[in-house]
Amino acid sequence: MDSIDSVTLEVADTTAAARFYTTAFGLVPPQVRLRASEAPTTGFRGFTLSLVVSQPGNVDALVGAALDAGATALKPTSKSLWGYGGVVQSPDGTIWKIATSARKDTSPVTRDFDELVLLLGVEDVKASKQYYIEQGLTVGKSFGGKYVEFATGPGPVKLALYKRRALAKDAGVPADGTGSHRFVLSSDADPFSDPDGFRWETTTPPTATA
Repeated sequence: MDSIDSVTLEVADTTAAARFYTTAFGLVPPQVRLRASEAPTTGFRGFTLSLVVSQPGNVDALVGAALDAGATALKPTSKSLWGYGGVVQSPDGTIWKIATSARKDTSPVTRDFDELVLLLGVEDVKASKQYYIEQGLTVGKSFGGKYVEFATGPGPVKLALYKRRALAKDAGVPADGTGSHRFVLSSDADPFSDPDGFRWETTTPPTATA
C-alpha cells in the first residue's frame, strides 16, 4: 500500500450529504465517497478532513459556501502563526478545516483547493507511525510523537497522524467520543483495522450516489 484511493464517509442521508459536498466544496468521487449508515456515534469521531488552499480569500470562499450550505462554524476564520484558516462541521457531523499558509491573496479568489488531507487522531503517534510503515506507507514528515505526515503517492487524499486530544483541540471540540468513526479508507491492500480502530477496505470501482 502506498496511497489512499478514497475516503468513504458514512452518513444517515446520502442524498443530503452529496448535495452539501458538491455545493460547498465541489467534492465528488473518488475524493470523497458516501455510504448510508446508522451506526451509533457520539462526540468527536477521531478524525478531521482538511482542504489546503493557496490564499486567504479561498479559505473565506470555501467556509462561506459551507456555512451557506448548512455547515456549523466550530472555529471562525482567523490569522495564526502558521497562516489563515477556519473549521466547520458538515451537517453529517464530519469536521472540516480549511486553511492556507499564505498571508495574503495573490490571484483572483476561487473555491479551488490544492490538497485534501485526512488527519487521524491517535493515542500513540509513534506506534501508529510504525504500524503504517509496516503496511507499506513512507514517512514524509515526522515531529517525534506529535505529528506524522505520510508521502502517500499519487492518490487524491494525503494522510497524517496527530495526537487525538491535540486534534480535537485544533478542531475546537472536546476530545471525548464513542461509537463508530463513521468513515472508511480505501487502498489496494487487503482490509484491516489500525490500532485506533480506523477501518481500511480494498478499493472497489465507484458507484453512483443516490
